[in-house]
Amino acid sequence: MAVPKKKTSKSKKNMRKSHDFIKAQNILVCDNCGAPIIAHNVCKFCSYYKGRNISIITPTEEITENQV
Repeated sequence: MAVPKKKTSKSKKNMRKSHDFIKAQNILVCDNCGAPIIAHNVCKFCSYYKGRNISIITPTEEITENQV
């Protein structure tokens, strides 16, 4: 089994672990409703993404809209 010949310094250890951290998510404000949203995601409150409505229509909703 391999055994290190010398102690790993604090500097080398910290340089190796420099990328092992959790990055903060990029929080933006929705252009449509002003709610806080995560970047590159559809707004949970108004279903808008990049100025477009991305609401998902289920088949039951389509039937009720056509009958009215």
